[in-house]
This record gives sequence, structure tokens and C-alpha cells, in this order.
Amino acid sequence: MKMFDVVIKNGNVVLENVVEMVDIGIKSGKIVEIAKEIDCNNATVVIDAADLHVFPGLIDTHVHFNEPGRTEWEGFETGSKSLAAGGATTFFDMPLNSHPPTIDLDGYEQKDALGKRKSLIDYRLWGGLVPQNIERLEELHVAGVIGFKAFMSNSGIDDFQAADDKTLYAGMKKIAALDSILAVHAESDIITEELGKLVEKEDGHSFSASRPIYSELEAVNRILSFAEATKCKVHIVHISSSEVLEPIIAAKKRGVDVSVETCPHYLSLTVDDLDKLGAVAKCAPPLRTGQEVEGLWQAIKAKAIDIIGSDHSPSLESMKKGRLSDAWGGISGCQSTLSVLLEEGYWKREVDLSIIASLTSSNPAKRFGLYPQKGKTEVGSDADFCLVDLKREYTLKKDDLFYRNKQSPYIEKTFRGKVTRTILQGRTVYEELV
Repeated sequence: MKMFDVVIKNGNVVLENVVEMVDIGIKSGKIVEIAKEIDCNNATVVIDAADLHVFPGLIDTHVHFNEPGRTEWEGFETGSKSLAAGGATTFFDMPLNSHPPTIDLDGYEQKDALGKRKSLIDYRLWGGLVPQNIERLEELHVAGVIGFKAFMSNSGIDDFQAADDKTLYAGMKKIAALDSILAVHAESDIITEELGKLVEKEDGHSFSASRPIYSELEAVNRILSFAEATKCKVHIVHISSSEVLEPIIAAKKRGVDVSVETCPHYLSLTVDDLDKLGAVAKCAPPLRTGQEVEGLWQAIKAKAIDIIGSDHSPSLESMKKGRLSDAWGGISGCQSTLSVLLEEGYWKREVDLSIIASLTSSNPAKRFGLYPQKGKTEVGSDADFCLVDLKREYTLKKDDLFYRNKQSPYIEKTFRGKVTRTILQGRTVYEELV
């Protein structure tokens, strides 16, 4: 007779291709049984998920928690609590914004020590590729980075320099030899720099025009050529337009090992919102038109986009005030990822729940080598879940946010689909207070 630490009963479980009402038995942090009905007499804890949907825990591959060095912007404690409240059980923290950045072993060890002490959920760390650290890539890989991140344009952080073409090419040869992966912020440095000098108006449309879609296309085409030449796996982050997918899809057909990410803000906000909300909605690449939003959703339905990451890039509230051109370019949004995808995708555009789960859980796990330990609801996998009241409507309030600096373009927006509990390896790490 099986003994269980936890049994989740009566839930509508979102699997990779279907939604089924099944029970899940958990022991020692792992899924040990999935069945139509599990005897709860042998369970220490029983969670009744009747009328709820059980999603695999989100894996957010793109957050900036800024610790050490800029903990006043965000940190592992507040950041991971925010993620848990949004249904995430694992995150990958980017190498810049912290001080020192994660570009050598010392930077990695400082950040990892803080993560181990403070994070509420599982995590991995990105390493950085910058002009001065190619000889440090192997030590970062051995330490355990999930991959490497490079900027093809100015990062906004003085101690994390953009990678020029020689750095990219040499770094990619090394990363390929390590059988790792390079994530790239793909905007043309020269185009964004020169067009930025011509901006005369302090409004969202002018800012968006200064970082046009063709700037992304130029950088993407260049990095794909380097990937083809070096055989380096590449992950292109935060695309803002379906136009950017065209060379990526063509490269995949040629055998280039490339994946692509977009973000909730590109799937729900437009340049008009940037004009209305101001700097709280400023990001790079910038928000685009409503037509571009629809194009990305069509790409999601066609399964042309691999991953959705939040690109949670918080700052002090004072850094989001004043002139738009001077404000910090990053959106705080990791707590709202699933809510945005359910409202904009499932409810408004009839996107299957299994597609949403694959974009936020199984696809990231597969791409970054965590599958099937994570990202899959099967016997032997980690018991990572979030329970969602799919029909529950709520309006996000500032006080609902767990961010260190409680700002977000989603405040006062109404969503359908509320996370009520998040479970990491069988342990409840977030439960809504009712």
C-alpha cells in the first residue's frame, strides 16, 4: 500500500496535450502516482483541487533580481516570492544588473550563495559573455550556469558591456565546445544609438520608432549567421514582433539550433499603453502596435515561438519618473505572467491551456536540460505545480505585488485566472490568503 506525503485530488490537470481530471500522489518531493482516483487514507496532506486547474510550475527563464549590489531594486527574497505568487517554481536569473555581474567564478559564487539562502523557489544562474571574459566561460560552465547571455546593444549597465562581433564569434565557438547555449539581446547597437540621437519628442511612439523592428532583424540575422558558422546553440530573447520570426524559422529549417522567446508585455501592451502609462511600461525592445501583438499571438497558435519569459527588470520607483528618455528601460511583471497569458491567450483568443503550459514550463525545461525532472507531469518528475481558479476574475492592486518596488504596468488591469496555490517539490510555497 503506497504512502503519500501529499495527494492533489479532483483537479483538472493540464498535461502536454490534454487536460484531464486525475489525482496526483506525491512522496519525497516527486510524483509517484497519477490516477483517476487515489486512496487518500494513506496521505499526510490532501489538497482538494475541485474546480481548479493544475498547471505544471512555471519556469521563468528570464528575470533580473539584481543581487548582490542592487538589492534595493529587487532581490532573491522578494523576487522569488513574487514568482511563487504567480505560479512559478523555477527561475533563471540574468548575469547583469547585479554588482559584480556574473561574468566570472567570483561573481557566480557571490550570487549563488545569496540565492541558496534567500530564494523561495528553485533557480539557475545565467553567466555573461562580455568582451573581457572569454577565458572565464569554462569556469562558469563548470560552476553550473544554465547558459550565457550577451547584449548586441548597450545593456544600460556600465560593468556589463555589449559584445562586439569578434567577442560574439569567439565566445560562441567556446560555448559550442562546452555544449552550452548563448542567449542574446538582439538589437543593432549602431541603429539604436544613431536613431536615439534623433528623438525630439518625449513620447512612447517616438521612443518605439528609435528602436525599430528592423533593428531587431539586423541583429537576429547576424547572430544566426554566427550560430551557423560556429554550431553554437542560440536562444533569442524578448522578440517584439512576429517579423523577427521569419529569419529564425528559416534558420531552423537549415539546421541551426535556435530557440526564441517573447514576453507577456509584448502580448498584452502596445505603444499606446506606453504613451498612457509612461516609463513604467518602457522596455527594450519597446512596445509595438496592436497589429504586432496580434501577430505574436498568431505565431503562438502556430507554435512558432518556443518560450515565454517575463524579462522582469525592476528598478527603484524614482528611476521610472521624469523624462521618458532618461527612465530605466525595464518592466516589472514576473508575478503576472500566467494571468496575462490566461486573459489574453485563453480567454480572449482561445489558445489551448496545453500550449500555455508548454511555453512556460515544458519547453523551457526541454531547451535548458531540466526535462523531465521539471516541466513534465509524470511519475518520477519533481512535484512542481500551481493551482489556478480559471474563472476567477480579479483586478491587480499595487498592494497585491510582492516586488521590492511595487510598480507594474499591470496594476489596475483585470484578469481571469487566479493562482491560489503554488507547490514546489510537494511543499506549498505560496497559498492565497482568503
